[in-house]
Parts: sequence; structure tokens; C-alpha cells
Amino acid sequence: MSTKRNQTQKMRLPTFTQKVPLEVPSPTEKDWSKDNIEDYVIKDLDEGVNSLPQPYRMINKLVNLVFDLAWELIEERDTLKESEIDCIQLTIYPPLTEVQLNKMPNCMAISQDYVFIGVGKGFFIYNLYNTKRICTWEKLKVDVTSIWATDLGNEILIALLDEMGIIRLFYFYKDSLFLIKAINEVEDTSKHNTCVKMAISQGGDFAAFLLQGVGDVWLDVYKLPKESWLKEVEHPQVTSNAKKKARQTQLNSVDPTPIDNLEMDMNIYFRGDIKLSFPVPIMKIKPPKPITGTTFKSPLEVFAKVEDCYGLGSGQNHFIKESQWEHQAEIFYTSYRKFLDEEWEEEPLSSATFHFLLPSCLTAMPAEVRSPSGVACILGIHWTRHHNFFLYSLNRTLKDKADPEGVWPCAAPIVISQLSSCSSYLVLACEDGVLTLWDLAEGFPLGVVALPEGCTCQSLHFLKYFLIHKGQKMFPEGPVKSQMKCVVLCTDASLYLVEASGTQEPTISMLVERPTKHIDKAICAVAPVPTLPGMVLIFSKNGSVNLMDVTKADVICAFAPPRSYHLEVPWEPLFVVSSHHPCFLLHGGCPAETEATTDNASDPWNSVYYFNFETYPLLENISKNCTIPLKDLVDDKVFSRVLPLEERCQRFLQKSFQTLKKNQMKGHDHWARLRKYSLILQKENPKKF
Repeated sequence: MSTKRNQTQKMRLPTFTQKVPLEVPSPTEKDWSKDNIEDYVIKDLDEGVNSLPQPYRMINKLVNLVFDLAWELIEERDTLKESEIDCIQLTIYPPLTEVQLNKMPNCMAISQDYVFIGVGKGFFIYNLYNTKRICTWEKLKVDVTSIWATDLGNEILIALLDEMGIIRLFYFYKDSLFLIKAINEVEDTSKHNTCVKMAISQGGDFAAFLLQGVGDVWLDVYKLPKESWLKEVEHPQVTSNAKKKARQTQLNSVDPTPIDNLEMDMNIYFRGDIKLSFPVPIMKIKPPKPITGTTFKSPLEVFAKVEDCYGLGSGQNHFIKESQWEHQAEIFYTSYRKFLDEEWEEEPLSSATFHFLLPSCLTAMPAEVRSPSGVACILGIHWTRHHNFFLYSLNRTLKDKADPEGVWPCAAPIVISQLSSCSSYLVLACEDGVLTLWDLAEGFPLGVVALPEGCTCQSLHFLKYFLIHKGQKMFPEGPVKSQMKCVVLCTDASLYLVEASGTQEPTISMLVERPTKHIDKAICAVAPVPTLPGMVLIFSKNGSVNLMDVTKADVICAFAPPRSYHLEVPWEPLFVVSSHHPCFLLHGGCPAETEATTDNASDPWNSVYYFNFETYPLLENISKNCTIPLKDLVDDKVFSRVLPLEERCQRFLQKSFQTLKKNQMKGHDHWARLRKYSLILQKENPKKF
């Protein structure tokens, strides 16, 4: 028996040991091969003989599987307990009002006292105070995907983008709604261009639309005749077709009822019988051309091409020959051949981010051009995968050549750019994690900040400047110069606070670190609250909405709908925060328990929740007492550094004059007392004097 067993071992052993390498495996797992990692597992030489027969081998696998599943469940419970211990029980506030719609909302915007909600085939207008619908416009065959609302004073300019990429402009004046124009709508569908992005200047003087055609992309810039619009709606001239029809369409009829002594609901009428002036096109901008070999024969021709230094730095006018480019490309391909041999997807069309800038020292303008105060005069734009930030003058016509008046080159391609609401500060974020901070009003850079290694900017949001006075965060009432605060959300879901003050070096501090254990708590969106100093709303992937204090990096409270709901994956929260009112609106998700119902208005999918900060105890005092006059900050050393230079000089001179006056008064009193004392001595000793 023993002889047969030994023969069996000799026969089976070679087939088993063939899988095991002859060399000793490395002690570290980093050096192990990933192709066949099982070869490096230490095996029992007798395993081939001692393996269990069926059905015991299957029973062994099932038992091991049960143990593995139990261990995974234990680890999940331990992780959940650790997270519950680490998390502080926050105060969760419910919404003040639930606005039930009869359709699914796709987008929202707030301007003045109105909320604009884009839905299928049109949009709704609601009163922000009492959340009552006052207008309905549904004349499209497709859904509305984006909506913008710009305050023009007493009027509101509304921009509507639908699924077909057609952009429409509306004019909202008192109790009337007017359709201005569908910018890119054409009768021939083969010539249809899709609008991807748009922007309106502060005050509504200009508008820009990023359009895409067949393999092409460009930016159309228009001048908006808002003065003509106001005259045309105040003194309307009805068109001939409208006179024959003689009708005026009332979009929605709501019984006027007073709510808390606020203004009553009003009926909004769509005036299709009145035609308003069309926007005037002034410029068409295309992406920069790829840099190729030079056609110039001498450097003098290169300098002659650049007129008045406009466009200098764009890289288009150079003296590098085609052979030099080819030689450089060959060196690059040889160095990175193993990465370049892989299959690459087709490069998408270039996109652009653009901003309307006010007059400043940094924007080069012709001497004869004078722009009114508070009116945009420069369009700043950067294209994807490009290093340059281009500046174009808005004082031109469509016949003029669209060349940039200035170029700001960066060391890496620009991924994000953001302009503050006051148009005084600009931040350029490059793909290498470097942020360049510009003070446009004063005309100098505030500094350069680098994000931690491996972090790239995903979104950037400015905070309204605040300071801490007597332990409380306050908004100064007067103008503050060269002071900037912003929050930066990175692609790894980490959040940072960036602060810059005058000529001092800017600082960066972490607010939320990158999640490692709880991926569902990763931040997906951030929104500053302009009415609460130093507060930002943080939206996480698990559906939580928290309010954070950036000065302490602490979460103050949370907001949630009145019932639980499921979220889309990945969750893209639909919300809007008011710039002038202490409130925000949030669209709820699908309810956890969906009941069959025939009433679309009661479907929680169609609900928008209204949160008012002043109704919550923790935020009531902060919202109502968050501003402080300048006169109360005269002796504040921190605030004195943020005042404009003229104000600081004036206060310094006033203080010096008061000190000098006090010293003179003290000297006058001293000489008066000395003279009185000398008279007394004369009377007592007349012989000595």
C-alpha cells in the first residue's frame, strides 16, 4: 500500500508544482505580478492528495462563503457605527412651503420677487413671497432645459433654452410678458444651430450665445436695446395681424387674495400682439486656430503683424518654422510612445466660458472709446484645452474684425473661470491646480494660490465679503476694496476656502477633506448664501443638504423635505438660492414609497420645497442682524485695512488733526496755569520780580 501511495505522490507532485515558480517570491505585495497572482500563494505540497472529495468539497466552499458574507456584514456594521459616532446629530429643518407643480421641473431661476421654473413645453412664474403661481407659458413642443433671469431695474429679461438648443428671449414688464425673439431658430432644419451656453451682462446691455453647428463652434455677441424695449411696451404699437385678431392672451387666472399684507397676486398677460426690437449682433468669435509653422520670412514681419500690441501673447504670430514643429513632435512621440499607441477617442468640439467685464485698468481699450460707468465694455473668454484668456472690446459692429484687444496667457490650460457678482474680482483656475486671483477694480493681481497636489478645481464660488466684529460675522455696508473670499470644490470632493487681502499673500484652508470611507457623503454641489455672512450650502451625494460656517468649518444645521425620497444616481441637485432674500428652493426626488395616483400635481416628483432662513431659530438672528454701518467700525483695526485708500487717508488726517488739536489745548492750559502761578509769586515776593 505504501509503495502505491508513494508512486501516486510522485505522479501527482510534478503536475502540482508546475504552477509554483522556482524563485522565492518577493516579500512585498507591490512586486507581485498581477497577471497570475495565484502562483505566488504558498501551497501545501500534500494538498493535491488531501483535497476533500465530493460532496464535502462543495460543503466546504459553502461554509467558507457563509463566513465571508458574515464578515463583510460585520465590517459594514462596524463602519456604520463608526460613522454614527463621528457624526454630530444636526438640527434638521423642514421646508416652510411645498410648491406642487403639475409637471416635472427641469430648471429654476430667481429675479427680484419672482421664481421662474422651466417645465415641459414652457415655464411657470411664481411669487416668491407667497409661492403662488401668477403666470403659465406653454407653447413649445419640447421641454425647457435651462432658464436665466436678469434684473433690468423694474423689468426682467428671461432667457429660455429648450431640448432642441433654441434660445428665446422674453421681456417681463409689470403685468405683461413679451416674446422678443428666438435667437437661433430657422425655417430650414438643415441649417439649425444649437445653443450650448449663454450669458447676459450685468444690467442687461449685452448678451452672448455659444452656438454649435456641423463640426463648428462659435460665440455670437449681441447688444440689447433695452431702452427701446421700455419705450415700446410703455407706448405699444399693435401689429396689423394682431388688430385683426384683437385678442390678448391671459396665461393664468388666479383669484387675488392678500397674504400677510403683502402685495396681492396679479394676472400676467402674454402680449403676442406687440413686437419688440431685435437684439443687434456686434461680433462673432471663433476658437483660436491651431498653431502651425510660420509663413513670415523675417522677425520684422512678425512685429508688423501685431498692431498696437493687440493680440500679443496669443501665440499666433511667431517665427517658428514647420520643420521645428515636426522635430519637436517627433521627440514627443518617441518619449511617450507607450501612451500614444493606445486608441484615443475623437476630440470633442471646443467649448468656451465667457464673462462681461466692467472698465478697469487691466482692460486695454482704445483712447477714443469711453464706456459709461457700470456698463460692460469688455468680453473675457477662454476656450477648453487652451492657455489664454482673451479680451474683446464690445464697442464694435459686426463689420469690424473680431481680433482680441488683450491676451492673458497662463502656464496651463484654463479649466474654470469665475467672475464675482460685483464684477470686481476674477479667478482663473488651471488644470495643474493653480488659481490666479485678479482685482479688476484696482487693476492688479491679488496673488496666486496652488491647490494640494492631485486636486483640480471643479467649481468656484465667491462669498460676499464679511468680517468678524465683536465675535459676530457682519457685512459692512460701505464699499470694500481688494478683499476677496471664495470656496473651491475640487474633483475629489474636497472643499477649500481661499482668502486674499490687498498686497498680503493669499491663504488657503481646507473646509472638507476628501472622503475615503463614506463615498456617499462626497460633495456634489456648493452654493454660497448671500444673505448669511460666511455661510454655504453643501449638497452631498446621499441627498443631505447642510449649512456650513466657513470661518469654523463647522456644519450649523441641515435641511430636508418632510418625507424620505430616493435620488437619481449620480444625484444632480436642482436648486436655486436667492441673492437678495434669505431663502432657497430645492426640487425633491422620488418618494421612498410611491403610491399610484392619477393627480400629477400631488406627485412628489413634481414638488419644489421652499426654505426660509428667517423662520429657523438658529438662523433668525443671523439673517436679520448681519450688516453693520461703517461708523461703527472706525476703531476696528481689521476693518481699517480693507477701506479704500482715499477713505484711509482721510481718516488718518482727521485723527492726526484731532490729536494735534488736543495737544495744543493741553499746552494752552499748561501755559495758563504757569502764568497764574507766576502772578501769585509776584504778589508774594515783589522784590524778586
